[in-house]
Amino acid sequence: MSNRLPSDSDTVDTDRAELVRLGSARRQGIRLPDSVSEQLSAGDSIRLVFDGTENHAEVAADTRGLLVRGAYDNKRLARSTGEGDNRLAEWLRELGRESGNSVEFDTVVEGEQYGLRAPGDREVYTVKQGPRSSLSSIADQLDDE
Repeated sequence: MSNRLPSDSDTVDTDRAELVRLGSARRQGIRLPDSVSEQLSAGDSIRLVFDGTENHAEVAADTRGLLVRGAYDNKRLARSTGEGDNRLAEWLRELGRESGNSVEFDTVVEGEQYGLRAPGDREVYTVKQGPRSSLSSIADQLDDE
């Protein structure tokens, strides 16, 4: 069963995430706030919600910390490079935000589900708890085959 949770709820932690340029292609990504470094590490898969749509992303790292390079329609596309439409890049383009600007980064379900929104905007998230870790690892193994 899923619940609805507004971004201004006391149970949602909100921080600022910085927009960054990635590589020579000058694609935009999101530098995650330092506050999530205890919840996430490079290689983690997360659900990332923006514009009311749930996307999937892989957490990456560089010398300055954790970041998200893109968000995709499913977990497999998020793990592969160069496949599928990068929904995060599309969303950032539509927002008109530049590198160095920030967006709101909401922790909805720690370690699993996060939200992005323009500063000052309000979002209502559909909260879904993921499967127990043992079931999740079995599903990941089946995805890899």
